[in-house]
Amino acid sequence: MRSMMVGAFWAAAACGALADRPNFIFILADDLGYGDVRACNPAGKIPTPHMDRLAREGVLFTDAHSGSAVCTPTRYGVVTGRYCWRSRLQRGVLGGLSPRLIEPGRITVASFLKERGYRTACIGKWHLGMDWVRVEGKGVSELEIEKPDEVWNVDFAKPVANGPNSVGFDYYFGISASLDMVPYTFIENDRVKVVPTKDLDFPMTAGVDGKRTRKGPAAEGFDASDVLPTLRERAVGFIDAAAKGFKDGQPFFLYLPLASPHTPIVPSKGWLGRSGLSAYADFVMETDAAVGAVLDALDRGGIARDTVVIMTSDNGCSPSANFEELLAKGHNPSHVFRGHKADIYDGGHRVPFIVRWPARGRAAVTSSQLVCLTDFMATCADILGERLPEGAGEDSFSFLGAIGVEGKGPVRESVVHHSINGSFAIREGRWKLELCPGSGGWSAPRPGADDTSGMPACQLYDMASDVGERDNAQAEHPEVVSRLTRTLEKIVADGRSTLGTPQVNSVEVDIWKAGREAHRPPAAKKAKKK
Repeated sequence: MRSMMVGAFWAAAACGALADRPNFIFILADDLGYGDVRACNPAGKIPTPHMDRLAREGVLFTDAHSGSAVCTPTRYGVVTGRYCWRSRLQRGVLGGLSPRLIEPGRITVASFLKERGYRTACIGKWHLGMDWVRVEGKGVSELEIEKPDEVWNVDFAKPVANGPNSVGFDYYFGISASLDMVPYTFIENDRVKVVPTKDLDFPMTAGVDGKRTRKGPAAEGFDASDVLPTLRERAVGFIDAAAKGFKDGQPFFLYLPLASPHTPIVPSKGWLGRSGLSAYADFVMETDAAVGAVLDALDRGGIARDTVVIMTSDNGCSPSANFEELLAKGHNPSHVFRGHKADIYDGGHRVPFIVRWPARGRAAVTSSQLVCLTDFMATCADILGERLPEGAGEDSFSFLGAIGVEGKGPVRESVVHHSINGSFAIREGRWKLELCPGSGGWSAPRPGADDTSGMPACQLYDMASDVGERDNAQAEHPEVVSRLTRTLEKIVADGRSTLGTPQVNSVEVDIWKAGREAHRPPAAKKAKKK
């Protein structure tokens, strides 16, 4: 039945009935800061001409947020349209050997579009788990990065189950997780291209002695600096081939999660030293060039007008970029925002977000509409004039109206933030409530490292007047704290933030309650017991 339905779509497309069904390309950089893109931060020192071109030809969102301040949970949200804290993973990230995170039967952007006749591909860093065949009697960590003594507990010669192909992607090529995680080998569909036989690691930053990546299984000839060029070439090759199919009536969706400029910071030889700032800046420039290669492929294939291109990042910039070195040269990857990757502060999750659709979207426009990366799924459905099925995209709102096209979906009014340690925050209008005393991540006040016992249990910031989150107004506005807390509790309890039938999940509620108590400062915990 499914093949008959897809065939009908293809036939209709060939007759011109689907002329308004654009291609979709979603480019997700890895640890790229809001301030690293010149269009977002005119004072930035890193040239990003291709991302800037996208902004000139499309819509630049200034209040866009990733679903989390770290990798895996954001990617879950992009692919499913659902906040990741509703899944089994409530803090941290997966490893390269972790089992599949996306629940069996869950509708993804890829499966949704595939059902509607789209050719689908994922090229890049997956980091959402896949089921490796384990060595008999051996195990790996399921909801965290594998331990050093677990990295060889997988039989890499055997097919991998429940990877990208199992959630709607016709084709996959890339790496299983971050480039500083094992295994160091490319995967094509359900098999590694070269079985790892080496035990290797790589410098965390090119040309800098000291910290290195996790040591473990690596394929013969694999070099971390080759990953970005390889992903770029594969993406361009896919677009070149898919352009011909589009002209014959089959649109495509390319999810391109790059592994850069995440650690290891390893620009290829032609880019090392190009920025005159640092290896990280070089890597950002090479990442921008990869975006340019995608745009060139669309132009060459004559399909740029009919392709929706989204360029964004999975979270804020990592401190591994060496903020001190960059700040000394006048560049701030977090722009005017507090914090960085992992944090509940905006530097952890406010990301560059650019949307270009020449056929119907506006150009050279800046939008202050609040959006989240989970919104991609509902926007795809809105563009196709459809509603998402019940139980899909529970936290996905359409931003179609913001790019200048009338849509049917409601506009997002609030967004829930999540830090690496599981701290919650909610933003609604000018107010942002953070239910923890510190950063919830890696900057000061850092949980577990800095003393937060004398700090209030929550933080409230007026983002209209205090975008740098410096003046905690929770004591002056208890009514706002109470209102936003109730709103967040309802979003958790309903199992969705969009309109629709509540999907009450007692596990989510228990997680929420446990999380609030875990991040409450010691003084507040004692007071509660009394």
